[in-house]
Amino acid sequence: MDFRAEFVSDFNVRSLTLVRHGRTAYNAAGRIQGSTDIPLDEVGDWQVHQSGKALKRLYVDSVQDKNRRQLIVSSDLGRAMATAHAFADLIGEDVHPDPRVRERDYGDWEGESIAEIANKYPEDFTSWVRGEGGELKHNVEPDDHVGQRSVQAIAEWARNADKNTDLYIFSHGACIADTIRTLLNADSGNDSNSVVSSMTNAHWARLTPICGPNKLMRWMLSDYNHGPAIADIPEWENPAL
Repeated sequence: MDFRAEFVSDFNVRSLTLVRHGRTAYNAAGRIQGSTDIPLDEVGDWQVHQSGKALKRLYVDSVQDKNRRQLIVSSDLGRAMATAHAFADLIGEDVHPDPRVRERDYGDWEGESIAEIANKYPEDFTSWVRGEGGELKHNVEPDDHVGQRSVQAIAEWARNADKNTDLYIFSHGACIADTIRTLLNADSGNDSNSVVSSMTNAHWARLTPICGPNKLMRWMLSDYNHGPAIADIPEWENPAL
C-alpha cells in the first residue's frame, strides 16, 4: 500500500508533529548511534525539557478547541522515550512506544565517528553523502525501508486515533528525514537529499493533512527544524547547568 496517499476519511488527525530526541554523548562526539540505545546526556536532558514546555505552549495551551486530543508515540529507544516523556508528562498523556519509528540501523558504522568513516571508507563515505548508497555495503538499512516502516506506523496511528487528534511522533534525525521524504513523495524522480536533512536535537517538524484530487489525503510540510526560542542562542549546546 502507498501510505503517501490515503482517503481523508481514514484519518482522524489534525496535525502530525515529528520531534527529534535531545542530545546524546554520541551526538556531541559526532558518532553514529543508529539503533544503538544511547541515553540523553546532561545537555540533552535540559534540551528536551525546554522543548517539552515549548510544545505544550505552542500546540496545547494555545488551542482554543479544548476537545482537541494529543496522541504521543515514540521510538522505543531510550533517548526518544525520554524526549517524549518531557512533553507527555506535562500534559498528562501516555507515551506509546513503537519500534517502527526508531532510528535508521547503521550496521557496521554504528559507534564510528563521521571522521573515522570518511578516513576508512572515503569512496563509500562520499557516495553516502551524495545519496548514492555507498553506506549499504556496510549493512546500513536502506533509506526507503526506514521511510516506509515509519510511514506505515504513522498511517496506522492516524487511522486509529480519536477524531480531532494531534499526533506526535518522537523519533530520530535520519528516520524523521526519511519519513518526510516518503510522506512528500520526494523519492519519485527528485533528489531526496535536497528536500530535508537531519534536524537539530530536540527540534521538530510539523505537517498538516490536506485534501487533494479525488479526495486523497496529502501531507503539507508547514514547519521544519522548529525549536524553542532559547535554541536560537549559542547556549543551546552549552548551557550553564
